[in-house]
Amino acid sequence: MQAGAPFAVLAAVGALLVGQGIARASDDRPAPAEYPPVRLVQTVEARSAPPPVNREKHSVPLDKVVFDTFNGSFVRLSEASPRTIARLRDAIRPIYKPRYRGPEEGAWLDPDDLVIGIAGKDGAFAYPLKILNFHEIVNDRIGGIPVLISYCPLCASGIVYDRRLEGQVLDFGNTSALYENDMVMYDHQTGSYWFQVGGEGIVGELTGKRLALLPSVTVPWKTWLAAHPKTRVLSREQGFGRNYPYGRDSFRNYPAVVDRLRFSFPFSKEKLDKRLRPAAIVLAVRVAGQEKAYPLNRAGAAMNDTLKGEPVVVFSAQGSKVGAAFSARLGGRTLTFSTSKGGGFRDEQTGSRWTLTGRAVEGSLAGQRLKALPTRRAFWFAMAIALPDVELFQP
Repeated sequence: MQAGAPFAVLAAVGALLVGQGIARASDDRPAPAEYPPVRLVQTVEARSAPPPVNREKHSVPLDKVVFDTFNGSFVRLSEASPRTIARLRDAIRPIYKPRYRGPEEGAWLDPDDLVIGIAGKDGAFAYPLKILNFHEIVNDRIGGIPVLISYCPLCASGIVYDRRLEGQVLDFGNTSALYENDMVMYDHQTGSYWFQVGGEGIVGELTGKRLALLPSVTVPWKTWLAAHPKTRVLSREQGFGRNYPYGRDSFRNYPAVVDRLRFSFPFSKEKLDKRLRPAAIVLAVRVAGQEKAYPLNRAGAAMNDTLKGEPVVVFSAQGSKVGAAFSARLGGRTLTFSTSKGGGFRDEQTGSRWTLTGRAVEGSLAGQRLKALPTRRAFWFAMAIALPDVELFQP
């Protein structure tokens, strides 16, 4: 089936993602000549094929899950042959065995380039979005926890999950399919399909199951490096045998496309939540089973709140792009925050100054860190579909 609503922003991107010179399903025009056509290729790792997805079990209509065929069209899961499904599996290459380098690896990044950051007992790890634009999925084990770093450029959704589920560890790949314009992942153990923003199984044996959300932040590289000067950085050299143009940011103007509702794949416009514009960036914070969404369109804001009896604070900065969420309880005391004239944030109890990453850098609490909370970051249209009953923070 031919895709609709063509626009240039994704025309070359799909070709770059799979290493071929044909347009993604959003554009039926030839891709730039500098990317000659090549065949679809699978990941560098030799991996056994997952079990076939059980299409008898599903929580969403099968015709709403569509495969990008990377030739200007798409195929619905309800019509896709096993051969087509196998051919497109991992066409956008996930990273199964990530390679890292030290902070010097980030020298190629601009200071304001965004990274997904994870910090734990194994140290700090940074995942540049400019790399994730091309791979979308990283499987790893950090601090003894099997983690999934996931990012969908079509939803600006950076989310980290625990890969453990009911006693087994799942390994995730990319189906090359989308549901409501968001990436659909699969697990190698059961072949089940997963809706990325929601972390929810939607087709197959694990339909209805949800992955546990883990703490992470999406912040500028300069901010992450200042907070974690010894951070490890996802390397551009992953052993794929080709050079990806990671320095190119083809999604820079994509939010304007989303706000015009020019989605490149089938999307249920009746599901749009009009409380915010579709491309507004929101941060959903999870505490004890409750989730609440915080708009990041207030530059330099400190949003104090309570979830399930837990005092929380959400810091936002750099316009409508970045934010981080923390427990506001420290050493048995609840802190209340506001913005600081000198930059960053101050707690009203001690006057200490805090950074976006939750570290006190001035005052009596200097050196202390707030506890990061599990979050998911995405465009509002995707968040509202994944969490249709989510409460929206109102200042």
